Amino acid sequence: MRILVIGAAVSGRAAAALAQRQGDDVVVYDRSVEATAGLDDVFSVTAGEWDRKLLHDVELVVTSPGVPEHAAPLVDAATAQVPVWSELEYGASHLKTPYLAVTGTNGKTTVTGTTAAMLTESGVRATAAGNIGTPVSSVVGLDLDVVVLEASSFQLRFIDRLHPGAAAILNVAADHLDWHRDHASYAAAKARIFENMTGNDPLAYDLDDQGAAALAATARARLVPVSASQVPNGGAGIAGDRLVYGDQTFPLPTSDPSYAVDLAFAAVLAGAGGATPSGIEHALATFAPGPHRRQVVGSWGGITWVNDSKATNPHAAQAAAAAYPSVILIAGGRNKGLDLSGMVPPTVKYVVGYGEAGPEIAAAAPVPSIVVASFDEAVAEAAGVATAGDVILLAPGAASFDQFSSYEARGDRFVALVRGQATVRK
Repeated sequence: MRILVIGAAVSGRAAAALAQRQGDDVVVYDRSVEATAGLDDVFSVTAGEWDRKLLHDVELVVTSPGVPEHAAPLVDAATAQVPVWSELEYGASHLKTPYLAVTGTNGKTTVTGTTAAMLTESGVRATAAGNIGTPVSSVVGLDLDVVVLEASSFQLRFIDRLHPGAAAILNVAADHLDWHRDHASYAAAKARIFENMTGNDPLAYDLDDQGAAALAATARARLVPVSASQVPNGGAGIAGDRLVYGDQTFPLPTSDPSYAVDLAFAAVLAGAGGATPSGIEHALATFAPGPHRRQVVGSWGGITWVNDSKATNPHAAQAAAAAYPSVILIAGGRNKGLDLSGMVPPTVKYVVGYGEAGPEIAAAAPVPSIVVASFDEAVAEAAGVATAGDVILLAPGAASFDQFSSYEARGDRFVALVRGQATVRK
């Protein structure tokens, strides 16, 4: 088979390597010449302007998540009736072990990683892959019992036979409209996670999230409701400081109760994958949020600094800000075509807007606000207005690409600036 891989970054390289191991004829294309460095000794590589002639004799296109559905290579492939699969679909199609899948606007990485941890603590050979950072193609052939897949809307848009043994839809709010063009297309991509599931396959969904509940209502799978406000019949929920699922009750970590519903989702999926109650409980006891996810950087003078640079959409920023009683919110970056008007909850008392989206966020905020040009200025301004009892929260609500290469780079800069503040005050 002749396979054209679109995109020469991590997932594209993994897909190309897997295809080569399968004995297929592999062609790799990327618009960036730099991205293809080192590949031309292994594969047939083309870089630069797209040429639809690259589709000649191609039987399958495997695309990377960074390539939007309206990009010329994918439009031309559809016109030529060449099947297009995401790397997630391609890798999963070669897995010999069962796999679980997680999607949602926010919380995917936390749930995916925690599910894998619960399985591992139970003695199950498990790993996390997909949007979490490890391409699915790179775990094909490993000696595993279960693979837990984080599935983005980009990846789900181009699936065909993906059939997780259990899946979760955490929440569905507007995001990535620069990629999908409209919310209906974005939601439809999310819904594909259960497209091939049947009535015997558990599908966990957030009972309290209108978007997730609406999608789940259309599924043929066995629905498992999850809630942060109650313990739903046949599902998992939160009762005080306990996680309740069926006849099992688990103590929740008290460090940040806003993660409780994510942990409930993980318990449902891990249980479906073979986790034991003791394995689930141990993973809960040792749970810690990932980097740049409501990370407490420091506290002095009664002011706490929190890094949630991963909050790259309004839904995530609103949820983060609502988790604290008194917030100085640092928000801004590059808008992804989203409505930013509702992202400031009543817990916020002051907004510092920065970057491209800063003016829009500040103008819509129902509290006092200021707009500054640079990220460094935003941190300094927040430090100047905060008083004892406040949380200075970086929850941008937008992408990082106006001033940073990634949300990680943005978060790292925030941490460095905060620690600089601490040094000055000492």
